[in-house]
Amino acid sequence: KEEKKEKKKKEKKKEKKKEKKKEKKKEKKEKKKEKKKEKKKEKKKKKKKKKKKKKKKKKKKEKKKEKEKKKEKEKKKKEKKKKEKKKKEKKKEKKKEKEKKKKE
Repeated sequence: KEEKKEKKKKEKKKEKKKEKKKEKKKEKKEKKKEKKKEKKKEKKKKKKKKKKKKKKKKKKKEKKKEKEKKKEKEKKKKEKKKKEKKKKEKKKEKKKEKEKKKKE
């Protein structure tokens, strides 16, 4: 009888140990899951940040492009004006020449 009792006790202990082990395992798993979740969150955050940065960069680029365009336009305008002036000058010269010839 005593032996039986002892055996039962041992069995119980074993069971308990097993339970504990199981618990530990579960906990570990939970922790792992949590970590994974956190990582995912972090990744998402980073991605968002990156996106924002990208957007900012894009905007900057756009602005630069706009500026360049404006500059180009200004340049062209100036060129045109210069050409016009030259043309006028030429016309004047021609007229002068004509006048001179006429006088002679």
